[in-house]
Amino acid sequence: MNPPSALSVSAVVSFLREVLEANEFFSDLWIQGEVSNYSRSQVGHRYFSLKDANAALRTVLFRDNMSGFQLKDGERVIAHGRITIYPQRGELQFVADFVRPEGVGILAAKFEELRLRLEAEGLFDPGRKRPLPRFPRTIGLVTSPTGAALQDIRNVLARRWPLATILLSPALVQGEQAAGQVTAALKRLAKEPALDLAIVARGGGSAEDLSAFNDERVARAIYGFPVPVVLGVGHETDVTIADLVADLRAPTPSAAAERAVPDAAQMEQALRSIDRQMASVARGALAEQAGRVESQLRRIQYAAPDPVGLAINVRSLVRDMQAGLERRCAADRARFENVAARIDSLNPMATLARGFAIVQKELSGKKPVVNSARKVKPGDRLSVSVADGAFWAEVS
Repeated sequence: MNPPSALSVSAVVSFLREVLEANEFFSDLWIQGEVSNYSRSQVGHRYFSLKDANAALRTVLFRDNMSGFQLKDGERVIAHGRITIYPQRGELQFVADFVRPEGVGILAAKFEELRLRLEAEGLFDPGRKRPLPRFPRTIGLVTSPTGAALQDIRNVLARRWPLATILLSPALVQGEQAAGQVTAALKRLAKEPALDLAIVARGGGSAEDLSAFNDERVARAIYGFPVPVVLGVGHETDVTIADLVADLRAPTPSAAAERAVPDAAQMEQALRSIDRQMASVARGALAEQAGRVESQLRRIQYAAPDPVGLAINVRSLVRDMQAGLERRCAADRARFENVAARIDSLNPMATLARGFAIVQKELSGKKPVVNSARKVKPGDRLSVSVADGAFWAEVS
């Protein structure tokens, strides 16, 4: 049997490092202790130990994390970060990304760490906050089904905007399971295609009671929600991470409902005022147009001709036209008779009627007129036309 081969130091250290970094517990730690052996490198990294009465843990805070924060030996702090192994020395090391004095409390420190991180990602950017719909028809509501916030919101919506439909997505809003349930409730509402906006609400309480709304999962669910989100959690002085991410923050659940919808009574008054204004404008416009019509009518009446005078003028024109037509017809008749007489005088039939005749020579289908004796010879066949007919003759 072959003896087991020896492992290199690098392999063992790398394996231990991988085991530590793969463990979720060691990747998200909050540690409190006293700062000792503090030093700062030329590039700005800060090195120190976190210790208590029984142990010490080497710690590094890189310059990109909290660059302006100052530390000193003997100060008690709360730090957030992850555990790893520094391979070059094989030492266990705590890589911190957030440090605060211990006096602020763990909840406040966690709040500040998450706030800074999400702010850097742009989740609180005012430019991404969406305006609320003016007349929402379907409103999603995430709150406890047994809390007073639900009834308060229903009362406000029924009074101010009864046209809206409320879709309740129930969730615990306090306790260890609250953050997960609020996140799941938001995800259920996000699937509603007709949703116009959502309200996330709960009543007042201590900082521990409101801790679900300082949870990163809730913050990201609000950030990624498809329609605007109004948050009404706690009292006016309570500010949570969810408040900073929401499109609109309200100090209480009732205030969230009031800000989410218009006031139907005010809308009715506004519509009545608009109606009166429109009626007044319409009456003024009609009066102005009526005045213009009357003015134009008077102008037309003044400019209209006298019918009696027109009738007299028309009859006079008719008489003048008749006389002119008669004169024109008489002149045309005289010219016609003169032309007819001239045409009659040129009519060959009239000449024939006076005893003349037209002599034509038959020649190959043609009939040339014979106007000289020299154009005929004995035996020629001639056609002789007189006033009442024609006959044949032969030259002998």
